[in-house]
Amino acid sequence: MPLHQGRSMPDERPASVNPFYGETNPVSGMIEAPPKHRLPDGPLPPTTALQLVHDELMLDGNSRLNLATFVTTWMEPQAGVLMAECRDKNMIDKDEYPRTAELERRCVAMLADLWNAPDPSAAVGCSTTGSSEACMLAGMALKRRWTQRNADRYPGARPNLVMGVNVQVCWEKFCNFWEVEARQIPMEGDRFHLDPEAAAELCDENTIGVVGILGSTFDGSYEPIQELCAALDRLQERTGLDIPVHVDGASGAMVAPFIDEDLIWDFRLPRVSSINASGHKYGLVYPGVGWALWRTAAELPEELVFRVNYLGGDMPTFALNFSRPGAQVVAQYYTFLRLGRAGYRAVQQTTRDVARALAERVDCLGDFRLITRGDELPVFAFTTAPEVTAYDVFDVSRRMRESGWLLPAYTFPENREDLSVLRVVCRNGFTSDLADLFIEDLMRLLPELRRQPHPMTHDKDAATSFHH
Repeated sequence: MPLHQGRSMPDERPASVNPFYGETNPVSGMIEAPPKHRLPDGPLPPTTALQLVHDELMLDGNSRLNLATFVTTWMEPQAGVLMAECRDKNMIDKDEYPRTAELERRCVAMLADLWNAPDPSAAVGCSTTGSSEACMLAGMALKRRWTQRNADRYPGARPNLVMGVNVQVCWEKFCNFWEVEARQIPMEGDRFHLDPEAAAELCDENTIGVVGILGSTFDGSYEPIQELCAALDRLQERTGLDIPVHVDGASGAMVAPFIDEDLIWDFRLPRVSSINASGHKYGLVYPGVGWALWRTAAELPEELVFRVNYLGGDMPTFALNFSRPGAQVVAQYYTFLRLGRAGYRAVQQTTRDVARALAERVDCLGDFRLITRGDELPVFAFTTAPEVTAYDVFDVSRRMRESGWLLPAYTFPENREDLSVLRVVCRNGFTSDLADLFIEDLMRLLPELRRQPHPMTHDKDAATSFHH
């Protein structure tokens, strides 16, 4: 979550209350309007408080038109009913809510089977608040296993983690918080993610693992997990170093099993030790729920696991958070039950079809060059064509916002900071009809953009819509 500070100035004018919000006394709000940056002295009627908050939230963007976010922005009403019934259940209280705990266990079992664990009954896993927590847990397990193997050298030796510069910021946080050296492989030319041989070259006796991304947030491309594991196999043959792989499948782990069934990336590769996914992304559940799974219990050091009393028995838990609602876990189980493999396959294939078709239409406009085409994650990135000098991607992002579209524009990281792109994330609920409206709005803007004397965005850091 972002950090916030208290207001540095004295409290300004109070919230404005429409006289009609005072149900029994229309003028009460004119003399009892609440302050904005300190607790009111007394209570408000619930309908008044509701309307005040509702009115301010109208200025938020429309989540369904947010092409930056990967998280689910639409679920069936039936899922909403279940979530409302379970929002007061605390996931940590396993003995008070045994059926919620059982649904969590079933989800882990289903994912172990989906991700081809050699023995799904031997795989271990847990729900989390999202992939960021799941990545932290996976990283902790990698580090603890490394310290166990190097007890005679640690803490003198500094552990490191190898990954591409395109990783999600949670991995940089992990390295910072848990004092691990981040060894990042820069982008190069038209390679926008990790190179397997370069990853192997960065490994040494202090490497706790290598992170492979199944679906980069920068452009939607899959990293070559199978080739990465092969490069590490060759490294072990040459040096004896046995480096585990964690697959950050925040998005792709809920896409590839259904529509890229021939792609080998999961527990079928013996070197893959753990996998995480976001249930609230292409798992099709509202935020926030994630999942972390380990091939076997041996990959998750016992000393990291806490145990709670569960129906008079023993329930192992592994989490950074404590209290959180059970609603999202129940919604995940509902979605697994509701869709099954065939349903997920239909949803993800439809989403990819929309992404690929929309990417082709953007390409046909002539003003843009595609970086990716939506044929891995249902995501594509594009930039302005070399001959376009009147405007840039930041101008497009700003102007599309006028029509309600939240279209992120951002610059790529180290070694490709010259490349600025727009990115479209297609999710369930982003239909071909919405894609038509998007392309119509983009085409309507192009004549005006082409008439500009030069790009209008001066501070690209301030202009970017991409912060995750």
